[in-house]
Amino acid sequence: MGQAYTVTEINQYIKNMFIRDPYLNHIYVKGEVSNCKYHTSGHIYFTLKDSQGQLTCVMFAGQRRGLTFLMEEGQSVIVLGSISVYERDGKYQLYANKIILDGLGALYERFEKLKKDLQAEGLFDKAKKKAIPPYPKRVGIVTASTGAAIQDIINISKRRNPYVQLILYPALVQGAGAAESIVRGIKALDKLKPDVIIVGRGGGSIEDLWAFNEEIVARAIYSSSTPIISAVGHETDVTIADYVADLRAPTPSAAAELAVNDYITFTNLLQDYKRRIFKAAMNNVTYHQSKLRELKLRLLYASPSYQIKQKRQQLMDMEQRLSYLMERKLKDAQHRLELYITRLEGLSPLAKLKKGYALVRGEDGLPVQSIKKVIKDDELMITLIDGEIISKVVDTRELMREDR
Repeated sequence: MGQAYTVTEINQYIKNMFIRDPYLNHIYVKGEVSNCKYHTSGHIYFTLKDSQGQLTCVMFAGQRRGLTFLMEEGQSVIVLGSISVYERDGKYQLYANKIILDGLGALYERFEKLKKDLQAEGLFDKAKKKAIPPYPKRVGIVTASTGAAIQDIINISKRRNPYVQLILYPALVQGAGAAESIVRGIKALDKLKPDVIIVGRGGGSIEDLWAFNEEIVARAIYSSSTPIISAVGHETDVTIADYVADLRAPTPSAAAELAVNDYITFTNLLQDYKRRIFKAAMNNVTYHQSKLRELKLRLLYASPSYQIKQKRQQLMDMEQRLSYLMERKLKDAQHRLELYITRLEGLSPLAKLKKGYALVRGEDGLPVQSIKKVIKDDELMITLIDGEIISKVVDTRELMREDR
């Protein structure tokens, strides 16, 4: 027995097959409307049928903005959408992106054919698109001289930047000769060399917008040396001009927003740049001033005159210290000398003599220290403070001591 798959796995597998098929992801289906129901959620559920079959369809609420008529039973329509599988029921159905009445089908066929041819030729190549200048001075406009489109562009341009010059080429944007008029407008403004050109008009039916699907308009936009912004219809309307233009705007108002810079924002940005530049400059000046002061100090410290002053100051300090040390040394020596003098004076015979004492010397000139050193009739020399006395020994007497 082979591997068994779940119902969900089968439905997912089949759905992936539908998703990978490019033809089923962008397909036009023509048929008669049947079982049409407008749901409270905004979705439209209906069936397309012909003589031999039928196809379940749904248009979600988000896609209904491009629907310009009320769907009814029996209408012949052409539905643009993708076919996929609704996994819960295991049924495939058509998910509608756009629905038009069958009478407009020929226009859509022309649209798709021209789109395919121009794309193959490279007119939609993004690499060839010109950049929109961020700060235009002159803006060319190709549109009708009356109507909401030109008024919206003028109002928004004045609000964003009243200094931008607007140059209008009043062109036909609908009906016979409209395509030729638009081409003349593009070429005329391109010769004037504005910074950017807006080509567009307000919303309308596919027939109303058809001039912007003409090949001559597409080639005029592609050949322009001036960057072009397309602004045709409402956000859901897409024309050949949108694919060829350097930038697509969903509405004329949006085109003015994209083409004209906001002057107030620009001036605020300039002020911010000015503040930042001034701050950076001041920081740079402060840094270099500090660096200069540092270098001046380093140069001063390294200069011969400063070194001489430093050495001179050091010598003066050393001289003062040496003088102080010498003076202190002398004072210490003087103090010790005075002590020695005092001590010597205490040992000096002269000091003894000053106190009334006398120095007795014998005939040999030596001091007599005991009565035993002399005898009767020895001559003695008695030295006093103011002179000498010569005498003879008459007698000697020994002192009586208490311990005897």
